[in-house]
Amino acid sequence: MFIIDAHLDLSMNALEWNRDLTRPLAELNQREEGLNDKPDRAKAVVSLPELRKGNIGLVVATQIGRYVAPNNPLPGWHSPEQAWAQTQGQVAWYKAMEDAGEMIQVNDLPSLEKHLASWNDGQPTDKKPIGYILSLEGADSFVTVQHLERAYNYGLRAVGPAHYGPGRYAQGTDATGYMGAKGKELLKEMERLNVILDATHLCDDSFWEALDNFNGHVWASHNNCRALVNHNRQYSDEMIKALIDRGAVIGAALDAWMMVPGWVRGQSTPKGMNCNLEVMVDHIDHICQIAGNALHIGMGSDLDGAFGREQCPYDLETIADLQKVPALLKKRGYTDADIDNMMHGNWLRFLRKAWA
Repeated sequence: MFIIDAHLDLSMNALEWNRDLTRPLAELNQREEGLNDKPDRAKAVVSLPELRKGNIGLVVATQIGRYVAPNNPLPGWHSPEQAWAQTQGQVAWYKAMEDAGEMIQVNDLPSLEKHLASWNDGQPTDKKPIGYILSLEGADSFVTVQHLERAYNYGLRAVGPAHYGPGRYAQGTDATGYMGAKGKELLKEMERLNVILDATHLCDDSFWEALDNFNGHVWASHNNCRALVNHNRQYSDEMIKALIDRGAVIGAALDAWMMVPGWVRGQSTPKGMNCNLEVMVDHIDHICQIAGNALHIGMGSDLDGAFGREQCPYDLETIADLQKVPALLKKRGYTDADIDNMMHGNWLRFLRKAWA
């Protein structure tokens, strides 16, 4: 099964976690044995070889650089200029991966169709470049709204205006409040350039304001359901319905605390909380029930998004194990056509419409 994963923090892992993602996963984890500067050291599940092994030939890959004000306890950069510089280093890494033949940027309809034809030509995938669509998680690094066009020119095609906490253009997870004038200006520029709005991480106020003020294409790259895990990071049924009405696709995320209620970071374990891939299917099924069909859900794993095996389904050893999901969907009564859509077809339909 060809799989599209709509949210992977590849450049963050390469530059901030110092992982050479071209190497085998076992080698990455072996090199991190004994390190404790990050909670997920030696527990990575993502590498480029594992993507190929899992037939995950197209991903939405992020840049991320948060600005934090002096009273903000979150990790991040102390000025928008520093955050911008961080994202430029991340772009340089993606370009280096392209030069090495490891990845290839997909940024319009011709490049999408060419990559799909090349990936699905029946030849072995172990040497093929992973296609990536460039996305920005949190817009803080845009020093000005005009920086969006600079980013568009090097291939940026989707923007989530907020991440965690208060942001310069929108309010994110665990924050409250509206986007305001600057955020609305960014939305207008995104619409002008046909940049996809990633509604993920927007707090409720900013979410509704964004939908009211943006007429372009909207998706949610990695989000689960508030009805199953009651937290502001998740979407309420009303928000899910609003996204469906806009033609959005929602990516199912595999961060354990978003999958099962009552997760305590650093204490809970996937097995102890019975967090397996079936739980992700519960979230998928909830969205399908709201939609009345299987046309608005896809994969958006967020694997190795500052967590590793200690905080993802216990039956997933590497990202290649996304290949277990089709059988689980079939067991729930989904048709082969439904499963094709959820594993790749819904994202492709969305992109073909957005880039037509």
